[in-house]
Amino acid sequence: MQTTSTLPRIADAKPASSRGRRVVDAPIRMFHWLFALSFVGAYVTADGERWRAMHVTLGYLFAGLLVLRVLYGAFGPRQARLAPLLHRVGGVRRWLHSLPNRPLLQADWRQGESLLIALAIATMLFAVVPLTLTGLGVYQEWAGDWLEDVHEFFGDAFLAVALVHVGALVGSSLLRRRNRMKPMITGRIDGSGPDPVPDERRWLALLLLAASIAFVAWQWAQAPNGLVPWQAIATTFARVFS
Repeated sequence: MQTTSTLPRIADAKPASSRGRRVVDAPIRMFHWLFALSFVGAYVTADGERWRAMHVTLGYLFAGLLVLRVLYGAFGPRQARLAPLLHRVGGVRRWLHSLPNRPLLQADWRQGESLLIALAIATMLFAVVPLTLTGLGVYQEWAGDWLEDVHEFFGDAFLAVALVHVGALVGSSLLRRRNRMKPMITGRIDGSGPDPVPDERRWLALLLLAASIAFVAWQWAQAPNGLVPWQAIATTFARVFS
């Protein structure tokens, strides 16, 4: 009697990678670092008229990256969707309500830490909208100095949330004795088994990087004096070392 097995043949099985399981694809990692760098660059160039062109360019890039991330989260692969992130944020309230009903030491602090990280990520994504809109209003001179104060408030608030996010990851890495930042560097976590993200999509990450560089280069070419005040920098160095 001939039987048909439902199990996959050993020859067809995909061997587990010794480097761990891939959980984040290349486009998400590229977005993450470009997003962080554009904010840091815009933040440090916020003061002073000389760096205004660079600040505005990085602000546009910052907003554009968010739009691309939302589109990728809406139409991209299942693992890149933003819906699970929002679902985790919705669990923050339920987790807080559960704390009074159990002893302090029995609370699921790992879940709380994971929810805190998700809340910080969602907050930063939502905060980009008022941050960039107020920045555009300041640049276009839609209102008085009060709008600039509002823009600075959102910039400082975004920085504070970003620092909480990084601090939570560092603290979690120390407590769990596992590098929680590794997935955004290598895309992988330690362990054996199949990859939740089977396709790396490096071509899309390179396309995102090329588009970002091209945008900055185009803005540089359009600016009358470029984006970097080389003369002011040279003058500063001359004063320091003279």
